[in-house]
Amino acid sequence: RTRYIQTELGFHERLFVAVLTSKATLNTLAVAVNKTVAHHFPRLLYFTGLRSAKVPHGMVLVAHGDERPIWLMYETMNYIHQHFGSDYDWFYIMQDDTYAQAEQVKALVTHLSINQDVYLGRAEEFIGGDEQARYCHGGFGYLLSRSLLLKLHPHLDSCRNEILSVRPDEWLGRCIIDFLGITCVSQLQGQHYHTYELAKNTEPEKEEEEFQAALAVHPVSDMTLMYRLHKQFSRIQLDRVYQEIQDLQMQIRNLTTLTPAGEAGVTWPVGINAPFLPKSRFEVISWDYFTEQHLFSCPDGSPKCELSGASKADVSEIIESAVEQLNRLYQPLLRFSKRQLLNGYRRFDPTRGMEYTLDLLLEAATQKGHSHVLAKRVSLVRPLSKVEIIPMPYVTEATRVQLVLPLTVQDLDFVANFLDMFAMNTLDTHDNALLTLLFIYHPYDAQRVGQVDVFAGVKAMVGELEKRYAEVKIPWISVKTEVPSQVKLMDIVSKKHPVDTLFFLASVWTEINMEFLNRCRMNTISNWQVFFPVHFQEFNPALVYRGEQTASSNTDFLRDGHFDRHSFAEACFYNSDYMTARTKLAADILDRDEVLESMEVFDVFLHYSGLHLFRAVEPGLVQKYTLRSCNPRLSEELYHRCVLSNLEGLASRSHLAMALFEQEQANST
Repeated sequence: RTRYIQTELGFHERLFVAVLTSKATLNTLAVAVNKTVAHHFPRLLYFTGLRSAKVPHGMVLVAHGDERPIWLMYETMNYIHQHFGSDYDWFYIMQDDTYAQAEQVKALVTHLSINQDVYLGRAEEFIGGDEQARYCHGGFGYLLSRSLLLKLHPHLDSCRNEILSVRPDEWLGRCIIDFLGITCVSQLQGQHYHTYELAKNTEPEKEEEEFQAALAVHPVSDMTLMYRLHKQFSRIQLDRVYQEIQDLQMQIRNLTTLTPAGEAGVTWPVGINAPFLPKSRFEVISWDYFTEQHLFSCPDGSPKCELSGASKADVSEIIESAVEQLNRLYQPLLRFSKRQLLNGYRRFDPTRGMEYTLDLLLEAATQKGHSHVLAKRVSLVRPLSKVEIIPMPYVTEATRVQLVLPLTVQDLDFVANFLDMFAMNTLDTHDNALLTLLFIYHPYDAQRVGQVDVFAGVKAMVGELEKRYAEVKIPWISVKTEVPSQVKLMDIVSKKHPVDTLFFLASVWTEINMEFLNRCRMNTISNWQVFFPVHFQEFNPALVYRGEQTASSNTDFLRDGHFDRHSFAEACFYNSDYMTARTKLAADILDRDEVLESMEVFDVFLHYSGLHLFRAVEPGLVQKYTLRSCNPRLSEELYHRCVLSNLEGLASRSHLAMALFEQEQANST
């Protein structure tokens, strides 16, 4: 996995940023830095001598306990070397009264070689010192390479004792010069470190070219000025990006005319991938119809639902953008304003993004004041932008999995196959997995358990397994109930296991294998994510093959069947997460236990956990066809879901059509 690859090959993160602040400016300038540029840097820490009583939200602060500037610099360099010296290639040191263009700084380090000792910033002369020696002015920030930091660290104690200075940036510069012989430079390997010094009462919006090219601006006197600088630089950066896009689009148009397809090969928008071309009717991406109030393709399957939340914001934004683009195109001759959205269509194309087609009723006004109402169709694309890797907690395959298998009388014919697969794929391979059986007795069977135990055969099979594998114990729990609610059963199991247990709630038709158990471990993260796999359900062989030879077993999961999206029987989750969600559920329903009969474990996590619910098809879980017994005493929704699962699991539409055709042929003869 990528984490191991990075460690074994010695890869480092690129840039670490340290911001020097103080108790007096922590809640003002430091907060402004955090709100403007902090989220653009991969890692940023704030260093101060003394901390205030309350640290601003979202800021990682390191307090050294002493406000002396030289001591703060000494402790900061020590801390960076100790905690991050082996993890990053570049270290950028700045003050909280500095505005740094984060994207420009990140671009700078990508053009510098890491094999050279680098001390880069705004070079300043020492007062009364050597004319050749320079130090980097701390107010404009400076860049240190990892190799320089590693060489400097052994000399920091000597520098603290031997070098006298009032300014921490001069002290650090003198230390680097005296012990490493390296002076600060403002230009290196063809890269310039541009800076701009702000005058009093400056107006960022009126500054010229030198200001626009600056990587760092200093001094920033207050929070308002910091935000104004950020706004101005963001506008400059945005204008540059738009200009680059236009230049690239022009180049694409010019080059496309030289291709065999000619001008017809130019896609719209220029530079965005062409729409996905389906190869069959099953690959056609359908359009969803919407108005300003309603959506006609709803998540719950209903034909019409109210437009709300993110979907409403999306529609409002796309209509506003359409009118804005029309005005930009036709002004000053015409000025458009929206009257009404007549029709709206959208679809998600995985190759390019979200596509929209809008029929707008517009009012067009001329320069002379005349107006006219017209309908116009526009097409828009919200392209897929920069791919973002979502940070996730780190997990391994070493976690022990506790399988939980609920069994009813109707499941007895399938237990032997389940236990055989469990023994072959986990016990024989010494996988770190345990099994607990949950025997669900009907009240009538529970009364006669002394004379006839309906689960006696299963208990005998368990005894044989324990004899064959001396180190294995397979416990069972007996429950008496008429309505086997999944939540009530899980409550019993949860109380009998430690809070850090990783549960895999299985069904008797599940064929356990090591591949899936590893995915169960990797996809389930304590206090973060639960995993509900969608198993692959084989079709009824009597309908699919109709007396012909069945598919070979070595065809892996690519047998005739489908992924059963109606089943939530399998689940992977930690006991601690279940207990937390279950506590919230208990507070919500109070003593109305009958509510639990209409819920599954999936519903508990969905409504009461706040965790990520990872629901994905799982090719490692293949179930042979069987007609499930649907308990009519469960809620209407659960019963309906069970019936749908049975019906859709019979065969594909083509197989069912062929079976009906053959039946009609037989009846006609």
